[in-house]
Amino acid sequence: MAEITLKIEGMSCQHCVMNVKKALDSVDGVTSSTVSVGSATVVVNDAETNKDVIVRAVQDAGYKVVA
Repeated sequence: MAEITLKIEGMSCQHCVMNVKKALDSVDGVTSSTVSVGSATVVVNDAETNKDVIVRAVQDAGYKVVA
C-alpha cells in the first residue's frame, strides 16, 4: 500500500469534493480517499495503480493537480 497526497486547483465547493472523490474511488487499486477543497489523500495498492493514473483521474474530472 502507498499513500498519495495531491494539491488540487479548481475546487471551490462540496460539489467539487464529491466529483474528485468519485473520480478517485473509481480507479482500480484505490482502497480509500479523503478529499477536501484543494487537496486529496489517496491510499492505493501500488501493485494495481500509480500516481500518474490518480492524477489523470483528477484531470479527467476537470481539475488541475499542482503537487
